[in-house]
Amino acid sequence: MKNESECLEPMNASILIVDDEPLILSLLRDTMATTSHTCYFAEDGQKALDILKQHHCDVVLTDIDMPHMDGIELARIIVGEYSCDVIVMTGQIQNYQYDEIVSLGASDFVEKPFSPKEMILRITRVLRERCLRQEASNAHNALKESYIDSIHRLVMAAEYKDEDTGDHIVRIGSYCALIAEKLGASDEFIDNIYYASPMHDIGKIGIPDKILLKPGKLNHVEFETIKTHTLIGARLLSQSKSKILEMARQIALNHHEKYDGTGYPNGLQGESIPLEGRICAIADTFDALTSKRPYKNPYPFDVTYDILKKERGRQFDPRILDMFIENYDDFVDIRKKTGPMDEYTLSRFSLSERDEAQNQSQSNMTQKSNK
Repeated sequence: MKNESECLEPMNASILIVDDEPLILSLLRDTMATTSHTCYFAEDGQKALDILKQHHCDVVLTDIDMPHMDGIELARIIVGEYSCDVIVMTGQIQNYQYDEIVSLGASDFVEKPFSPKEMILRITRVLRERCLRQEASNAHNALKESYIDSIHRLVMAAEYKDEDTGDHIVRIGSYCALIAEKLGASDEFIDNIYYASPMHDIGKIGIPDKILLKPGKLNHVEFETIKTHTLIGARLLSQSKSKILEMARQIALNHHEKYDGTGYPNGLQGESIPLEGRICAIADTFDALTSKRPYKNPYPFDVTYDILKKERGRQFDPRILDMFIENYDDFVDIRKKTGPMDEYTLSRFSLSERDEAQNQSQSNMTQKSNK
């Protein structure tokens, strides 16, 4: 990152100058020779694009009125495909409005004729703003990384008691982001769920170890106690202005809701369950089944596949599950690449006591709801 003094006096930038008038190019060549910038020159838009394919440029200074490709079209291409700032110049000011030029994404507008000193000042101002934007972006990213690191440390405090490693929370973020991407969610949603979903079980920090670490079947009181981790997590994450933490609250509260309405804590049904909760429900179940837990060994991927398919329309949103199954190998790859992998073969596999009990409970609840 550049320091403040470098932003006040930007040096050693790369500048591309585009103009079809030889006299203007000659004037700008002489002008820029008085600076320490690296400069490239082109007589038309196509040559300018050829240069950009080969060299990084911080600023492109382009005339508007040129043959073959005018500066407006060139500016649109540059703003859409490159990270350069664009300054446009023209001698026909009456044909163009400043706000029209800026609306293209240009950083400045220069009227011909101009003085060499003015041009240097304009370029310096644009470079200074560019540098400050980069500093702000770097500071934001550093703050975000610190923020996410703090959250992950808090999540680890909750997770380490019944997980072999912290890899589970890393995988959950990757699973959920991939599911959201496959569903066509916005970039913001994908980014938020990547960071929010690892907090799904943060409420376990309030559950006694003797329940979390119990290797066998939970009794009724124990199961009712462990169900409260959804409410505890939601309370811990409540009243935040952060979009990530608000999504995390929704996930913590709703990732054990079931599509048919038999889940907890509120018995929500169908699409009344927030999308992020429906996504995390599949991701969490897949990872839990394929991972070692205090009460179970990891299930083989083919067994996990069959278990998930049977829950279509019951525990899981059919649309999301269908997409998950269609891309199953991608999720298996994430599981294999992140954390220890001790897959049990079918010959060594058996359902855990807890899963058998939960399956029976699910069957009973489904029978009651169908009466």
